Amino acid sequence: MNASMINAMVSMNALQQKLDLLSDNIANVNTVGYKKKEASFEDLLTNMKTQPGSFERPGRLTPLDLNQGWGARVTMIQPNLTQGPLKSTDNVSDLAIEGNALFEVQVDGAGTRAYTRNGAFQLTMRANGDTILATEDGYPVVANVPDGNGGFVEGNVVLPAGYTLRVDADGTVRGVSSENTIELGSIKLLQASRPAALTPVADNLFTIAFGINVDDVVQEIVPTMDNRIALRQGYLEQSNVQLTDEMTELINVQRAYQLAARALSSSDTMMGIANTMRA
Repeated sequence: MNASMINAMVSMNALQQKLDLLSDNIANVNTVGYKKKEASFEDLLTNMKTQPGSFERPGRLTPLDLNQGWGARVTMIQPNLTQGPLKSTDNVSDLAIEGNALFEVQVDGAGTRAYTRNGAFQLTMRANGDTILATEDGYPVVANVPDGNGGFVEGNVVLPAGYTLRVDADGTVRGVSSENTIELGSIKLLQASRPAALTPVADNLFTIAFGINVDDVVQEIVPTMDNRIALRQGYLEQSNVQLTDEMTELINVQRAYQLAARALSSSDTMMGIANTMRA
């Protein structure tokens, strides 16, 4: 009975984590650039129980021994980076990625980087008066900008006054006015080779945990026809959560949780009966 109670409690804990994950996905079904979370489970330690020889009976069809499991646990939660549908907005600062890539943003003055698929950017004025491309929460978008010597360095897209932002499919950023066009750099894109190492945080961002080599998780990539990655200006990528799939899975998990709870209640009842028995 103790084994069945432990099995039920461990499984209920894992199912509760799955319920939390599904509720988070459903809550973000309309969040721009949101990537649904997926969980992986594994069985805990499984023991082989050996029955005494006295249990052997003529005509017995089932094996004498049996496996004793100890429930399941969540081993990994990772984002599903599949493409979401694109929606036209006609806003010049809105960008959407086609293909497997992420935007990089700077989240603090120390240069800490985070990654996102949310391209709902805006033109924000910094303290020095420069107009830069940033997220709705004010995080500057990282780009490769001209260094003045014919090369490029990492920086921010700075749009001069009187110019309109234009972003090409390959990520090239230009400022366009009625008189001329100037090149401002290119949006930096990274491709995730280990999505499981991306940690979802606030503001629809992903970070990489301390101690993990960033280059092992994401690598810079340039959009081309060969890798089928492109930027679309005036579009936003919608959430890749399918509400019908999430609701179906939610019902399945709820039923599994109810079954585990019933097993726990039955074990408790059996233990109570055993404790009140008299010789």
